[in-house]
Amino acid sequence: MSLTGLIIALIPALGFGFEIISMQLIGGSFTNKCMGMGLTTLFAGLVVYFVRMPVLSPRQIIGATICGAGEALGLIFQVKSLDLVGATMTMPISIGEQLIGNNLIGAIFFGEWATTGKWLYGISAIVVIIVGICLTSYHEQKSRGADVKKGNLLLLISSLGFIAYGSAPNAFHLTGWDVLPPEAVAIFITYVIVGSMQKDDHNQMWDQYTWKNMLTGACDVIANFTLIFSIAINGESVGYTFSQMSVIISTLGGFFILHEARTRKETKLTILGLVLVVIGAILIGKTL
Repeated sequence: MSLTGLIIALIPALGFGFEIISMQLIGGSFTNKCMGMGLTTLFAGLVVYFVRMPVLSPRQIIGATICGAGEALGLIFQVKSLDLVGATMTMPISIGEQLIGNNLIGAIFFGEWATTGKWLYGISAIVVIIVGICLTSYHEQKSRGADVKKGNLLLLISSLGFIAYGSAPNAFHLTGWDVLPPEAVAIFITYVIVGSMQKDDHNQMWDQYTWKNMLTGACDVIANFTLIFSIAINGESVGYTFSQMSVIISTLGGFFILHEARTRKETKLTILGLVLVVIGAILIGKTL
């Protein structure tokens, strides 16, 4: 891999990782965070539309809409989990569940694990990731038990959204930049609908924290756009695997930038679980 290829491969990981850190540092309500991301995504989608002026089939529009709604719902429930249990617990579990779900769907329904060797790598990766998730979920404080259970449930729902987002391109044969505009519109509309349903903070939908969280959305847009370039330059295996290294940035950022409180034992097990999730991601890269 060239130096240019390496830099491009690392940018999505940095973008996705700092998306979480930025969101938590800026603050605001759940609705502020989602709407800020949604506005930036919509703006980026409109720019792509007017630059490329794509002509899409109804099938592509439906697929892009499912893809966008899935990503939005995934992020919505991920944000709710972040507010409950923090980045140090949320992100390793979230990435781990996404890796397991998306790759099982790909293997079972789209035949992506076409050889015995790929199945061995894939199953080994899933076992390693599950152990990593269990370690990351460990908590000593009984008072946090209810929050941890609720956070894990939210992450399970979140992962279903991300699995829909990850599987739709295969199911509807979506490729390239042209599907980004309808996907962006679907993301924005989903955020508006869910934000309007929040009893406590729907009146804050357009306050200053929403506009500030457009920076969070910028991290996500940069990550997604450069991931397209990375896969084109480095191949799917390298591009996808490197992007999942965002879990390192978001988790360590939770410890050292957000200063999230974990006991010594929880911290050790979280870092060990994080290492296992990363190893699992690398093993999955071998199946692509």
